[in-house]
Amino acid sequence: MKSAVVVLFLVLVAGVSAVAQTKKTGAEAIEDIQLQLIELGAKEEMSKLQIQQLDEMLKPENIERSLAGIGSTKPEELREQRKRQLTIEKTGVVAQLELMTAKRSRLEAALAAAQVEQYQQSAKGSVPVDNAFTVQLASSGWWLAMVLALLAAVPSLTLGLLSLMGVLNTRTLRVEE
Repeated sequence: MKSAVVVLFLVLVAGVSAVAQTKKTGAEAIEDIQLQLIELGAKEEMSKLQIQQLDEMLKPENIERSLAGIGSTKPEELREQRKRQLTIEKTGVVAQLELMTAKRSRLEAALAAAQVEQYQQSAKGSVPVDNAFTVQLASSGWWLAMVLALLAAVPSLTLGLLSLMGVLNTRTLRVEE
């Protein structure tokens, strides 16, 4: 799952850095900010999914199940240690999610400012005219980044759902017994 997130991040960073290397017009700046918002939304969704998985793993029966194959003279200490470890991990993910929320607010404010600036420039008539080739490349780059991001996210989401279904299936089997 982490490798899929890393791949997604690298693909989007490569796309954003390629766009950032050229001088930006108002429309390009808006497109760049929108791309960053899309990337941030994907990261937020991954973090929310990870928090849900950690919540599930923090349930006492799941902690006990995860330690079932480990023999110890003090199983209570093992359970408490696992619970602390999961809680620390969840706290870190929640903190990252809060940072992403703050970044989203800044990006939305920057987007609004860029849109206002573009509108003011268009009202003055000083907006440079992009040729169709440049617009077509920017549009295809955006779509390419979206397709690659979706392809990178599908395996990790599938694994997360399958592991969640496995947890639910084991609960169903226990209830039926």
